[in-house]
Amino acid sequence: MIVKAVPRGVWLLGLTSLFMDVSSEMIHAVLPLFVVGTLGASAAMLGLIEGLAEATAQISKLFSGALSDRWQSRKWLAFAGYGVAAAAKPLFPLAGSAAAVFVARFLDRIGKGIRGAPRDAMIADMTPADGRGAAFGLRQTLDTIGAFAGPLIAMAAMTLYAADLRTVLWLGVAPALVAVAILGLLVREPERVAAGPRKPGFDPATARQLGRGFWLVTGFAGVIMLARFSEAFLVLKAQSAGLANQWVPLVMVVMSGVYALAAYPVGVLADRFGRWGLLLAGLLVLVMADGVLGLMPGIAAMFAGVALWGLHMGLTQGVLTALVADHVPGHLRGTGFGVFNLVSGVALLIASLGAGLLWDRFGPDAVFLTGAGLAALALSVSAVVAARQPDHAGE
Repeated sequence: MIVKAVPRGVWLLGLTSLFMDVSSEMIHAVLPLFVVGTLGASAAMLGLIEGLAEATAQISKLFSGALSDRWQSRKWLAFAGYGVAAAAKPLFPLAGSAAAVFVARFLDRIGKGIRGAPRDAMIADMTPADGRGAAFGLRQTLDTIGAFAGPLIAMAAMTLYAADLRTVLWLGVAPALVAVAILGLLVREPERVAAGPRKPGFDPATARQLGRGFWLVTGFAGVIMLARFSEAFLVLKAQSAGLANQWVPLVMVVMSGVYALAAYPVGVLADRFGRWGLLLAGLLVLVMADGVLGLMPGIAAMFAGVALWGLHMGLTQGVLTALVADHVPGHLRGTGFGVFNLVSGVALLIASLGAGLLWDRFGPDAVFLTGAGLAALALSVSAVVAARQPDHAGE
């Protein structure tokens, strides 16, 4: 079977992601209630905490990826990232103020930023070029299963422990420790491509070595992110559609479930038939998702749009990371993934800020219809660019 061709190390890194995402999503599912309800902070303070934490994560990704190339070690840098995130988890239930929650979120996102690029570079190091779509798709699937399971476990724990938020937050610590144990004890550092006499650094020479193909893929990803804002707006859409608050977490469960089901099969298809066509299909699905969310009223239509959004994620995220691995020189993979994540994160931040302004001024329909228009524009431009690009670059 095709699954057996995926290296053991990729499975282990995927399981590491799965358990860490279970932990993170258990905590994040109840954290807004904890900050605003238990600690008495304002919604504006919650937004400030989240915004600063996510910005920190994006900046950290750039530096960690480059350091993994420069130090010739990926595993222990990724381990440090997972370890910092795991160490931050107990700080959430211990927090007695919004400032303490900010410290916990800051450390948690620092950990996320440190681990992302070295982990993705490890997967590229472990996997031959014709199997990277499946490898990244599998890791994305396992990661998203964690994002699917986390809110469900949190909802069950809320019922079992009479909505005791601190208890739920404590329960979220355990999966993070499992993730760190898997990475530290079971994953082996893959063989690396030698960097040569010049070590990579943050300079124009390194940027040139990344190559035209890499910068094209990274720019393409930035365009996609500008057309796709934060999934937080899906939650707000569910509320505006009339879904009761206790069922709102099902929005992320549905999106993550479709995402998880799609990511690995799409990766396999990308290896067999090419990457760019699937990315264009993903943009088309995003146009459809935004159209449904912007034009069709009611809870059923809202869930249909959310499911399409998850399919879009499955069609694009793993394939994009495989394309980055295809185009970046082996000794610069960490740097490449760091730059890619930074550009994607900044574009997503800009898109989310714009969506928030549109939401406040014109309402939810304007947000999703604008997203559909941007995705359609990105699709038309990207189709021209993709027609001129090979699907795989040489090693």
